[in-house]
Amino acid sequence: MEHTKIEQLAEHGQSVWLDYISRSLLDSGKLKTLIEQGLRGLTSNPSIFDKAISTSADYDERIAHLKRENKSAFEIYDDLTVQDIRDAADMFKPVYEGSEGLDGYVSLEVNPKLAYDTAQTIEEARRLHRTVDRPNVMFKVPSTEKGFPAIEALLADGINVNVTLIFSLEQYEHTVQAYMNGIRKRAENNCAISTVRSVASVFVSRIDTVIDQQIADRTASLDGEQKKRLEQLTGRAAVANSAVIYARYRELFRSEEYKELASSGAHVQRVLWGSTSTKNPSYGDTKYVSELIAEGTVNTIPAKTLDAFVDHGQVKNALTEDAATHLQLLEELKAHGIDITTACAQLLKDGVIAFEKAFDNLLGAIEDKASKL
Repeated sequence: MEHTKIEQLAEHGQSVWLDYISRSLLDSGKLKTLIEQGLRGLTSNPSIFDKAISTSADYDERIAHLKRENKSAFEIYDDLTVQDIRDAADMFKPVYEGSEGLDGYVSLEVNPKLAYDTAQTIEEARRLHRTVDRPNVMFKVPSTEKGFPAIEALLADGINVNVTLIFSLEQYEHTVQAYMNGIRKRAENNCAISTVRSVASVFVSRIDTVIDQQIADRTASLDGEQKKRLEQLTGRAAVANSAVIYARYRELFRSEEYKELASSGAHVQRVLWGSTSTKNPSYGDTKYVSELIAEGTVNTIPAKTLDAFVDHGQVKNALTEDAATHLQLLEELKAHGIDITTACAQLLKDGVIAFEKAFDNLLGAIEDKASKL
């Protein structure tokens, strides 16, 4: 039997996770079917839960029941999301066991309103870890300055962490250092490190959205060959940035620091490509899947994008460990006054705000439903 596109990606060393969750996905058998087709994990965030809960009646009966018990909107949210995450984790457990802990994970976001509070992030992640009580769940913590010590502490506790909202190479390097520090602390405490896993979630498409606009602004005042050349860089910054991070990833996990940890049972913290739906309709709908195929990575793909890739995506290696041409492209943009580092810093701030807003919208939707049911 011909392998599915998802299975073909696995043969190229890339795991496909689904960036979506809903009660109907779990209850309809659709998730089970996707797992049979080779899906190896799932991620969620407040925006995804907001859409799942506010635009369907799937959760109404449970919301009404919890409201009658005088539960707050947050307590209702907690109940609904924890149950979905548990059920999804149970469905992925055979993948988790069959891959010896490489895949089969479901990710749950720690309250994004705590992104700039280290102590509360640690406390909330620990609470969620105890409440969910599944070995194949990762807890999402943003790669902010306050997030890095939380990441270290949670990994030292033996809690799986999905480090999210990574845009820049600098953020990525801090993420890897936080991972190694946390694993080292755990080893120094004579605790097993072979059971702890982490991924570094690098956001992709939003970079092109920002950089493309800056290119358009610059070319408005240019003409001739210079304008033509700059226009040719449209839609290329996000993949170039990802390629640079990928090359650094391969380098860091060959370092002596990592080799020492690996000798005690530590695993590679894989790079995960996130935000891989195409925002610009003039680009191919599988752009951020086909252009990011690389060994030793994960791509968490929205449902619509995954359907498109299964239908007409092409499977072939896209990234290598040689990022020279991608670095050259980013330098060329910088020469035109378009700095990827500055853009990434703003995207991180915007990303935290967007997740906070989605979380508030989600609680508001729950409160609204609870008052009407």
